[in-house]
Amino acid sequence: MPKSATERLHPLARGLDALPGAEALDRLLSAQETALAAIRPALPALDAGARLMARCVAAGGSLVYAGAGSSALMAMADGLELPGTFGLSADRIRILMAGGLPRESRMPGDTEDDAAEAEAAAAVIAAGDTVIAVTASGSTPYTLAAARAARQRGARVIAIANNSDAAIFAEAEVAICLPTPPELVAGSTRMGAGTAQKVALNLMSTLMGIRLGAIHDGMMVALVADNAKLKARARTMVETIAGVRPGAAADALAEAGGAVKPAVLIARGLTPAAATTILAQSGDNLRAALARIETTGPAGPGTTTSKGV
Repeated sequence: MPKSATERLHPLARGLDALPGAEALDRLLSAQETALAAIRPALPALDAGARLMARCVAAGGSLVYAGAGSSALMAMADGLELPGTFGLSADRIRILMAGGLPRESRMPGDTEDDAAEAEAAAAVIAAGDTVIAVTASGSTPYTLAAARAARQRGARVIAIANNSDAAIFAEAEVAICLPTPPELVAGSTRMGAGTAQKVALNLMSTLMGIRLGAIHDGMMVALVADNAKLKARARTMVETIAGVRPGAAADALAEAGGAVKPAVLIARGLTPAAATTILAQSGDNLRAALARIETTGPAGPGTTTSKGV
């Protein structure tokens, strides 16, 4: 019997292939739900990881996701969404994946053993960056090597693994253990382990976004509105937060170059310059900027427009 929980055979796997379709799916779904339950005990660690990520971004560092196979796909899915969702610069998000990012419908399995490739790829990591290393087993050579190289280069390391005795935790400042049960298809960590990783990454990066002021009452006020759907969403956010009509929201967005936070303040009567200043004084936090306006009003002459809202 393999020691690693991610390689063991699930007790409910016996006879899985002989079940009617609906029963097999029910058993598979139950295993996924059980895997998700492994996240709750890790919430304090995810909180610590989100804090580390937010501090890194605020200080001008980059977020580097590292992994192999299914774990790397979960990491990549999270990392590539951050620029559009939270307004982060795309050149401050890096993905280190064993074998490189897939361009075909096949991921070679042997690349996860290539520690030398990870060490070479880690050349992009700088002091002040934060590395999020994801590995189900916790002992994947590529991911371990990337984490070690990151530490040597002065970066902070967050490690996510699904085995409690994961070797990678020794390389991490923040260790996030997601002790998912064995897979119903033994070793297929794209299933329960991957699901838990994906949700954990979502939670952690979203909390990072909240700490960076990119979320206001559940709205992504730092989004990059680069298509019709997102432009409409941006207008709706300005309408909702500023309490103005669609036309006023659209005008404010035009004055703000499409950026939601200053557009909200412009829609509330500030000039674009004043909106930029007050946001800067408020740490780019829209709630704090709105509170500043409510309690003290615009600071100085020439900060409001003559038009109503």
